[in-house]
Amino acid sequence: MAAENIKKLYAKLETKKEQFVDRGRECSELTISSLLPPEGFSNSSDLYTPYQSIGARGVNNLASKLLLLLLPPNEPFFRLTTSNKIKQELEEDQELQTEVERSLAKIEREVMRFIEESALRVSLFEGLKHLLITGNVLISLPKNNQMKIYSINQYVVDRDADGNLMQIIIKESISPKSLDPEIREQCQLDGEKDSDVDLYTSISKEVDGKFHVYQCCNEIVLPSSIGKYKEEDLPFMALRMVRVDTESYGRSYVEEFLGDLKSLEGLSQSLLESSAASAKVVFMVKPNAVTKKRDLVESANGDIIVGHRDDVTTLQAEKQYDLQVVERVINTLTERLSFAFLLQSGVIRDAERVTAEEIRKLANELESSLGGLYSLLSQEFQVPLVNLLMKRLGSNGSIPKLPKGSISPVIITGVAALGRGNDLAKLRAFLEDVGALAQINPQATQMLNINDLIMRIATSHGIDTEGLLIDQETIDAQNQQAQQDQIAQQITQGATPAVASGMVQGIQEGTLDPQAITQGMQGMTGIIGEQ
Repeated sequence: MAAENIKKLYAKLETKKEQFVDRGRECSELTISSLLPPEGFSNSSDLYTPYQSIGARGVNNLASKLLLLLLPPNEPFFRLTTSNKIKQELEEDQELQTEVERSLAKIEREVMRFIEESALRVSLFEGLKHLLITGNVLISLPKNNQMKIYSINQYVVDRDADGNLMQIIIKESISPKSLDPEIREQCQLDGEKDSDVDLYTSISKEVDGKFHVYQCCNEIVLPSSIGKYKEEDLPFMALRMVRVDTESYGRSYVEEFLGDLKSLEGLSQSLLESSAASAKVVFMVKPNAVTKKRDLVESANGDIIVGHRDDVTTLQAEKQYDLQVVERVINTLTERLSFAFLLQSGVIRDAERVTAEEIRKLANELESSLGGLYSLLSQEFQVPLVNLLMKRLGSNGSIPKLPKGSISPVIITGVAALGRGNDLAKLRAFLEDVGALAQINPQATQMLNINDLIMRIATSHGIDTEGLLIDQETIDAQNQQAQQDQIAQQITQGATPAVASGMVQGIQEGTLDPQAITQGMQGMTGIIGEQ
């Protein structure tokens, strides 16, 4: 597409999102007004200050819980599993299956370590607030791994009838000074003289099934920005809160409770103003009264003046009952909104470390309260994020490259448990059942493969067992050595010193069979016993 056409396409698609932007600004005004300021807002403009704080507290609380659920700090939010074909092959070799599981857990830990180092949670928290208030947000993860957030007024998007992404155009107003000298030269800009310019980024799906990306500035295409991505490698994620068929943009969560927020805002303002009016004290003196107004104004506490008590009255609003009614309605609205934004939830403790069980309970609560929002975000955010990070980590050698189609990321969502903690819980429940059976029949525990069980427990804990556990060959060697030491001790006790020394040396050198010697000694012991 030519550079001059990108501006026309942006303007065309912009008209289709006006209603979504307007609703987003209305929701932002009653929650966090700085998130999506009014049109024409500048640094010198004043933002609207709401008369209630339940909207801002609710959005921040819900965004925090979603963040904890999408990128938990202590537990992996995803797990890797093999394809069905490879899974069938591994079932025939349990030791190999355990080794594969250990390798996959290692890859999971490496991806989680990368997320921690990249500080993605800070940017994602901002993105989740945009998602809750405006219903839309665009997340970009460039090659420098610094996540960038675009609000709905910074981009346009076009989808097909099935909701599949077809076109994204980002519009940024930037200073020429912030551009690289090479780009300024390509765009024919002077960093010292020119004012801010519009930088357009086009991401469009072409007939080859790939997304073609390029940037243009000052109606000039930047050659260094031209590229194309497969759908699973696209570093742009256009998220929607509430999906509606045939619409390219989503509806916000705050919009669903906009009526309560508006009512609470109006009543809070009325209560505040009425309370201020009721608190005003005005004294009135009757005309031609004995009591002089001057004496009242100038008198100090404890002074004696001439007058009559009935000459002075106090003007009162007498709206106490009305204010009580308003306050009761405000409390009702606050309670409803607190429930909607999960402000009264006590699932997560106020602690430094959150357990996997608490995260699973939170997933249950959000899944049931928010109508499957977590499942939606797991598919539109978590899965693409994992695919993208695994591709990048594999390309730089941080994790081994996996055969195409052999490994696929599976997101554990909602009612299911998160991460490998679910496997550990199942193992513990299984061992409890086996222990109960062992009380009836002690042979039940003999069916357990202890080595494999220990490996699975370590994998479920996310522990790297390299150097921690010894392999089966080492165990066999240790057992053989212990057997040789025992036989040597028996020989030493049952033979003359010279003969015993020679036999022990033969065992150590491998010229004598320890088992044959043991059998021979047992036979000799039997003959001696008969005698």
